[in-house]
Amino acid sequence: MWLRRGFLTQKQLDYQNRKSMAPSARSLPTSVSDEKYANVKWEELGFGFCRTDNMYVAKCKHGESFQEGKIVPYADIQISPCSAVLNYGQGLYEGLKAYRTEDGRIVLFRPDQNALRLQSGANRLCMPYPTVDQFVSAVKQVVLANKKWIPPPGRGTLYIRPILFGSGPILGSLPVPEYTFTVFACPVGRYHKDNTGLNLKIEDKFRRAFPSGTGGVKSITNYSPVWITLAEAKAQGFSDVLFLAAATGKNVEELFASNVFIVKGNVVSTPEISGTILPGVTRKSVIELTRDFGYKVEERVVPVEDLLDAEEVFCTGTAAIVTTIASVTFKEKKTEFKTGDKTLAAKLFATLTDIQMGRVEDKKGWIVELTDATKPGLKL
Repeated sequence: MWLRRGFLTQKQLDYQNRKSMAPSARSLPTSVSDEKYANVKWEELGFGFCRTDNMYVAKCKHGESFQEGKIVPYADIQISPCSAVLNYGQGLYEGLKAYRTEDGRIVLFRPDQNALRLQSGANRLCMPYPTVDQFVSAVKQVVLANKKWIPPPGRGTLYIRPILFGSGPILGSLPVPEYTFTVFACPVGRYHKDNTGLNLKIEDKFRRAFPSGTGGVKSITNYSPVWITLAEAKAQGFSDVLFLAAATGKNVEELFASNVFIVKGNVVSTPEISGTILPGVTRKSVIELTRDFGYKVEERVVPVEDLLDAEEVFCTGTAAIVTTIASVTFKEKKTEFKTGDKTLAAKLFATLTDIQMGRVEDKKGWIVELTDATKPGLKL
């Protein structure tokens, strides 16, 4: 929901969605393919696009609310050259995963958190949005409609990409006449395959986000402007880039697509959420697990000097999960950090993936289980 005189607070969003948080069986697919697995060489699976069978589409006219969408065969979307997303960048996306557990279940990890983050971003970009219930239902439908594309346990995951954008034509000012919410999915392997740790470059020229901008929401406009930094870093042999705060150029913020943590003794620090850093779902989960392990967690301003003085550094994200950072290069000086099986990052990765893959009891209530809607006792 968008208010002309201001944006909704998180408290208001939570209030509006309180009744929609309960899962619903509405419009879930009544059948899925009898084939257990698609014809994919799972051992060669990387993190990239792979076309699957079906996707979800829902539309909303200006001044109205999103109604239930439908599952359709995966295909290109026809859109006006004058659409708001193409001309003004009015769009945002989410990213989450479906997992096939070792005992045969299909589960999602905290999809309600992605729904709430999408709503916050939509409010910032003046777009209507689906309720939490509609969002989670759409994700479930896409997963079940592409069930055979979920990799075997331990061989990958089904990456799910919900997208919300202004699809109606507009030239000039608001309102945009139409919005589209679509969800597709594709099987993926590890985002970072180098288990020895990432080698980062601190970007000292370009900035990812600015105060009072859109760095804190998953806007489509946040990524392509800094592709140039990632391309240059990879050409120089680095794994990824770490961006600095635009206001000072002295404090670290986040990587291209993940949050950063530093460890010194029993204290774990991560840049605070202040409008320029994306509030990651994995970040939120890792903070909770880290405190469970007995560490003190600080969400604060993190100067470059504190990062370079850390004993251990790691990053988190839906794609990255928890990934060790082996080194950081700043102004051509390389600083190395602790890596290996004894790190906090390794413990967090094992704990988080054990929960996601159903290898341990989910005491947090983070897992949402799906079953075929044709079977009795459907869990929603």
